[in-house]
Formats: sequence, C-alpha cells, structure tokens
Amino acid sequence: MTTVSRRNLLQLMGATALSAGVLGGSALQVRAEAGELVIGGSLPLTGVFAFAGIAIERGIQDYIKIVNDAGGIAGRQVRLAYEDTGYKPDTSVAVFNKLTSQNDLNLYYGDSTAFAKTIAPELQRGGKILMGGASFASELNDPEAYPNLFMAGPDYSEMISILMEYIAAEKPGAKVVLVNSDSEFGRDPIESSRKKAADLGLEIAAEIITPPTAVDVSTEVLKLRRARPDYVIFHGYILAPLPEFMSQAKQMGLDTKFMGTFWSMDSSIWADVGETADGFMGVMPYRYYYDDEPAPMLDTIRQMRPEYQATGYTQGMITAMVLLESARRVIEAGQEMTAPALKAAMNTITDFDTGGLIGVPISIPGNSIPVGRVYQYSAAEQKMLPVSDWIKVGG
Repeated sequence: MTTVSRRNLLQLMGATALSAGVLGGSALQVRAEAGELVIGGSLPLTGVFAFAGIAIERGIQDYIKIVNDAGGIAGRQVRLAYEDTGYKPDTSVAVFNKLTSQNDLNLYYGDSTAFAKTIAPELQRGGKILMGGASFASELNDPEAYPNLFMAGPDYSEMISILMEYIAAEKPGAKVVLVNSDSEFGRDPIESSRKKAADLGLEIAAEIITPPTAVDVSTEVLKLRRARPDYVIFHGYILAPLPEFMSQAKQMGLDTKFMGTFWSMDSSIWADVGETADGFMGVMPYRYYYDDEPAPMLDTIRQMRPEYQATGYTQGMITAMVLLESARRVIEAGQEMTAPALKAAMNTITDFDTGGLIGVPISIPGNSIPVGRVYQYSAAEQKMLPVSDWIKVGG
C-alpha cells in the first residue's frame, strides 16, 4: 500500500500528529463546534473475554488521543466513556443504560453478539446511536434488520468465504472439513460455508461439531483420518482444542492444512504451543503490529506502544476510526447527529485509507468491511506471515 498522503490523513482520518512528521501543528485549525464527541463503551475488561477487551479499550483510547492531538473531529474533542461488563449481556445492557443517561451519546462500542442483538431494538427506538463492537456475527450484517450496527471487518461467513477463495485458488476442487464449536458463535457460518464451497467447486468432506471447550478430540480426529482433507477450517474457538486436533492429525500422518478465523488468529495465543502451531493459517482483516509493509498508522502505534499489540487493539482502533469518520461527515454536512444520518454517512465511506491498518482502501456498503488476508503462523518467528493478497468478497 502506498504511504498515506497528508491530504488523505486530514480528510479521511482526522490525521495523526504523531506519524513521522506528516502533519504540521497548524494543519487542523478548524472552526470549533460546541461540545465534545463521546464514544460509549460496554467493554469486557474482566471475565473470559478480558484478553480482548483490554486490548480493544487501549486501541480505542489511542486512536482518540491521535485524533485529539490533531485537533479533534471538526474541532470537537473526543472522549471514551466506558465500564467493565465481564462479558455478561445483562451487565452490558446496564452499562449502556447508565452511560446513555450520563452522557449525550451518538457513538457506541458493544462487547458481544448477545448484547448487540439485545440492545438493537432500543437503538432503533432511540434513533441516536451508531454502534460497532466485538461481534462479527453474520446475522448482524443485515442493514434492514440491524440498521444501527456495523462491524470493523468481514462477518464470520465472509471470513470463511475469504479462506475458501484462497483454497480454491491454491488447490481447485480441494477437500475441506469444517470443524465448528457447538455454540451460536460456532454454528454461525456453517450454512453459508456449504454454499460457498459448492460455488467454488470445493468438496465438504465432513462436518464436525465439538463442545467449545472440548478436551478429548480423538474421535473427531479419526473422522479427519477417514476424510483425509486438504484443509480443515476451525470456527467458534479461540485456541483449545485446535492444538490437540493438529497434534493428533500430524501423528497420524495427515497432510492437512489447518485454518481459523479472527479470534484464533492472534499470534500471541500460539506462542506457547510450539512446533505443533507451525503452519496454522487463517483470515485476518488487519495488518499485524510487526508487519513490515509500509503503514503510517502502524508506525504511529509502534511509537506510542513499543511492545506488541494484539489484534483486538487494531479492531478497537478501526472501530473508533469508522465511528469518528462517520461523525465527521455528518458534522461537516451540517446535519443533526442521528443514527440514520451517521449510518448513511458511514455507507458513503468508499476507498477509505486506514493508514495501512487494512492493506487496501476500504468501502462499507452495508454493515461490514468485507476484506481480509490469509496469514500463516511461523513457530520459529512466533509471527503470522502473509501468504495471500488482500481478498474482497461480497458485492
């Protein structure tokens, strides 16, 4: 990707005052608007999803600092108002109610699919808030059913489509086994995966369902042995039981490539797995912290945070970027900050430069950003390394 120009940073991102001297101190002298912009957040800072929630909060806060240091959004300073939810939907709703009663909110970050589905009717009734969040659920990628929501990447069905596009290009007619957790999260893309495989001429050799925290997968690995797939796509897990699947399959001599989706793709979760993890592949909508391709925003992040930042950090930052870009467009158009206006502004985002966090300019025609890249884990380097170009799916 080419280096982001000064004009693009000013017009598209609100700019980065920290990015290698790209901007001068007087570049964003704009007319101050009354008030501030507040992003509300139901964030899982404790509980099973805390590893992601902490990174997400840090990514949102850092992008807010970048924007505020560069003059704000149309002259307005930005603030994050948030509380911990423990990744519990009831708590997330309580936090939402509390924050909306204490702040004038038009922008929000939600912590889960369950919360997004629960709060969606209230978002429609209120008509004020555009919400992003941690969920990539395919169900939420429906502008008619969920007009006030978006996700900062492809939905789970689109993630599988990206993987299958890669598989079909690498090995036409390949045999694929789907391994999904027995959860709403895990079952999400099964039906669409079957259709995508048929469209691409891939063979679904078997479908395996396991408990989300399965320990003994020996029976399931025997199914892999019988199917002898070229690829296995895991979905609905973070780490376990993937290493056990991979270890047993390799012991049986299977020449199978294993793949995962977003929440299994942070390189830090594979660091302690060792040689078994080598060659694991999957889809990622963003560049990694250590990526060495030109990316001004990564340069800025590495100046702010010299230590590795997980993929949840980038997800939080991209979400904040889209929320604030939508708000900027509404304000500069002289419109009232309503949910319909914000969503319409978001859907005008076309060929938008994220400063290299996503490796191609993005467009948001619906509720998702349908683009990603296939990466492969190197156990020796303890890094995810790109093995494909950026792949766009959907219309």
